[in-house]
Amino acid sequence: MENPLDEPRDPIAAVTHRDPYPYYARLAAERPLYRDDALGLWVASGAEAVAAVLGSEICRVRPLREPVPAALQGTPAGEVFGRLVRMNDGGRHASLKRAASVTFDLLAGGRAAAVSRELAHSLQGDLHDLAFRLPVSVVARLLGARPGELEPAARSTGELAAGFAPGASPEAVGQAGRAALELRRLLQGFPVDGLLETFRRQARSAGLDEETILDNGIGLLLQPYEATAGLIGNTLLALARSPQTLERVRAAPESLGGLIEEVLRRDPAVQNTRRFLAQAGTVAGQEMREGDTILVVLAAANRDPTAARGFGFGAGRHACPGQTLAATIARAGVEQALAAGLEPGPLAQEVRYRPSVNVRVPLFPTAGEGDLTPRAGRSASASHSQGRNASPREIPVSSHSAWNGHPRRSRTRRRAPGWCRNDCT
Repeated sequence: MENPLDEPRDPIAAVTHRDPYPYYARLAAERPLYRDDALGLWVASGAEAVAAVLGSEICRVRPLREPVPAALQGTPAGEVFGRLVRMNDGGRHASLKRAASVTFDLLAGGRAAAVSRELAHSLQGDLHDLAFRLPVSVVARLLGARPGELEPAARSTGELAAGFAPGASPEAVGQAGRAALELRRLLQGFPVDGLLETFRRQARSAGLDEETILDNGIGLLLQPYEATAGLIGNTLLALARSPQTLERVRAAPESLGGLIEEVLRRDPAVQNTRRFLAQAGTVAGQEMREGDTILVVLAAANRDPTAARGFGFGAGRHACPGQTLAATIARAGVEQALAAGLEPGPLAQEVRYRPSVNVRVPLFPTAGEGDLTPRAGRSASASHSQGRNASPREIPVSSHSAWNGHPRRSRTRRRAPGWCRNDCT
């Protein structure tokens, strides 16, 4: 495959590239399944290969010899990681998946839209607060959190996610452990009339212990954290890049739902995930060895014209049941940003993305066009002019930075990060 100028050097670098989609489309068409010796793994990019990997019984979400990443072992954060439904396979996964799926269906129904709009309106700050705090706050409220518990739940979820990230510093892992303990304390105090109690009942009926149930309650908060933040941000960028679409959404707000569905396929937050061979065998027609790693490029499969479905929320037994809820929260967030006077256009002028090996989340400014605080007399033109001088805000996540600046390809073998946290359930 030719390598045009300014193309990502590999599928991991593509995650934060300004426009990886022509590259992804070529991967899916010309190299649907191949071995990348520089990264030390297989890459599945075509829709058929991706579906085969995600549906394979010998492909697991964690390496057999390392169910919990070494850096997290022996910590409270590692305990949570090891119990999460999305980090397990087999009978344990099946029992948890049923309970989680029922709970996500209930979270997405009934009060979800109203709670999302209410909390989006209450987050008067900048786009980062809206994108990252809103998803966790909505799920926490539906699970039973009281108003005063929403901010600590969102903060601790962010700290736990940072500690889960590949290459997290010892300080980040330590903070993640404290966040895990704080989230356990918060969830234990949720009232019995919330949906957390529904999840408990479903999980208990499957014979699961209380520690596993509580830590997967934390998992319900983790699930939407980065993925829905990315969906909000990427939808705002879609509006920024297309004045015609923005005009249509303003004239017919009901069309925003269709745009969000399109963003889920065309510019998904979760760009890739991984699978690990539990035994030697054939996957997607290719012989592989026990212990091999497969990078599953969901965003490339979405660009495959032969794809019969989208892969933004995975496929197979670990497909995420949270798509409807994510779209509901994202819609409320985007609606609130526009209602607060945001002019999306300047957001697309110099787009940068949060350093990550698998999640595409745009970085937005803290002032000007990124400021959602209502002000008397504020106009779209004022927002636009202020935005030109706004400085982008980097959310410090040192755990991501180890793989942000990849060296150029050379004869030196470089390994890809060994695990990612954004498998779903």
